[in-house]
Amino acid sequence: MSIVNQLTLLGLAGVVYLLLGFHFWRTRWSEKYTGTVAPAVARVEKTLTGIALFLHATGLQMALFGAGAGQMQFSFGLAFCLMAWLAALIYWLESFQARMDGAQPIVLNTAALAAFLPLIFTHSHAVPHSNTLIFRLHFLAAMLSYGLFALAAAHALCMRLVEKHLHRPERSRRMASMPPLLVMESLLFRMLTIAFLLLTLAVGSGLFYSETLFGKALTFDHKTIFGIIAWIIFAILLLGRRIYGWRGRHALNWMLAGFVALLLAYVGSRFVLEVLLNRP
Repeated sequence: MSIVNQLTLLGLAGVVYLLLGFHFWRTRWSEKYTGTVAPAVARVEKTLTGIALFLHATGLQMALFGAGAGQMQFSFGLAFCLMAWLAALIYWLESFQARMDGAQPIVLNTAALAAFLPLIFTHSHAVPHSNTLIFRLHFLAAMLSYGLFALAAAHALCMRLVEKHLHRPERSRRMASMPPLLVMESLLFRMLTIAFLLLTLAVGSGLFYSETLFGKALTFDHKTIFGIIAWIIFAILLLGRRIYGWRGRHALNWMLAGFVALLLAYVGSRFVLEVLLNRP
């Protein structure tokens, strides 16, 4: 029954995301749409997005921690589902302070895809040692940092697209509805800073509490090595931003390099094992 409930909640969240994504595309991106969105409708949009986020979060919580006996379940589908939920949450919260309507079709449709993934890739495995609080903090810090860095990478690519069309004499409805570049850049580095702090917590806890977390001394496997490499890359990026004012293409290259290292550290390996090789 727990599995049925979690899949039902994630499925409902995916349907709401899809409907909202289509609505935002039609009203913000489609060149055929000539109407305007009244403030009351905007409040309804935010409310419905909040409902979808609640359904998504509840389904995720049941999928991750609903197995009982203190065990945590995990899979490639759940990893992507968690990342997409975090992305949708951040853009939803940011929409209360700045205009984020133009980015919502991408965010909401991605969240819909992610919500459906656990229904497609149903295989999951019990995470060893997940009955301890310190491990759960380590694990969730790692996954949330991955999600934020993934969102930051996608956000930066959107910024490049907006910048490319900024000086064109005729801008499409899609580009005109996107947030201002300064707002997008400010959000980008807020995400990077929070993600770096979470990654620091994940890497630090893994290095100093390896025996407590995993029941064995620290081993420098591919996950540890690529995690440390990613941490170094993002540390250089944030220092370069603070000291030298890095931005634009230079900052984007550093960020994408760090994100690739993170993918190689865990999410990419889980995809290969579970989806391509069909191994737990």
